[in-house]
Amino acid sequence: MSTFADEYGPWAVVAGASDGVGAAFAEGLAERGINVVLLARRAAVLEEVAAGIAARTGVRTRTLAVDLAADDAAAQIIAATEDLAVGFLVYCAGADPAFQPFLDTSADAAVAMVQRNCVTLLRLCHHYAAGMVERGRGGIVIFGSGAGLAGGPNMVAYSASKAFDMVFAEALWTELNPAGVDVVGLILGKTNTPALRRLEYSRGQIAAEDHAPPGAVEVSSVVAEAFASLKEGPTVFVGDDMRAAAQLLGSVSRNQAVSFLAAAIAEAMGSAE
Repeated sequence: MSTFADEYGPWAVVAGASDGVGAAFAEGLAERGINVVLLARRAAVLEEVAAGIAARTGVRTRTLAVDLAADDAAAQIIAATEDLAVGFLVYCAGADPAFQPFLDTSADAAVAMVQRNCVTLLRLCHHYAAGMVERGRGGIVIFGSGAGLAGGPNMVAYSASKAFDMVFAEALWTELNPAGVDVVGLILGKTNTPALRRLEYSRGQIAAEDHAPPGAVEVSSVVAEAFASLKEGPTVFVGDDMRAAAQLLGSVSRNQAVSFLAAAIAEAMGSAE
């Protein structure tokens, strides 16, 4: 019987690996015998995460501090891994830390989000998928968001970029799955990550940054469900609440879905004031 490492190894590239779901997913890959390349902006944090993973699992690690919104981000990553056989790509990056109206943020910030969530992702998938298809095995996991199911206020560029991620993963699956490559778009709802805690603390929704946001799914649960769903692509809704939301929004017209989401966000923001 082939092992997880036989199917998806020997190396994985994990974008957004400094904390939260990305770091936990990297740990899960290492526990399954995969060497990991960790990508994020903060070099010191990445080194700490990598050292912990190596000490606990014994796998090899590599880090690259890179801004995924930079025009040359994909080129930097590809150059840093050109000597590795990469059989797994995880793209877990692109959270929106601002949650502000479109006109209250700069156009450059919105463009950077599209670059990070869409363009860099596309370039990395195009590069690494070629080797996976050649070997007849591999996996690509793209972390999406329920925000991509319909447009809503305060996340104009974010929700649009996550809609791209979902459809991109679905289309990629149709081409790569027959070649032996698993592609999964994981659609997450509210998740207890450092980014969400910082946002909700700044808006007065939780009393401290180490408090769990009400209704948020724990990272460990998300990662466990993600690994259990690798063969269930192209689109997997993670968590009971997310599956219920997807079913609800899918049962109404697009216009109604947008109205429902806008009303829900307005209610949540009102309760935080």
